[in-house]
Amino acid sequence: MTLLVTTDYLRIPAAMALIAGLLILWRPRLLNYIVAIYLIAVGLLGLIH
Repeated sequence: MTLLVTTDYLRIPAAMALIAGLLILWRPRLLNYIVAIYLIAVGLLGLIH
């Protein structure tokens, strides 16, 4: 059970990074917002988990 939770937890930041990278390539002006949202989300996930 612990291994499954750890594996799922590791996939979330990777998926977020992939989506953020694609959005930055698509709209470079969104870079500041994407980075800020990404950092906040990773920070919250770290605090919650």
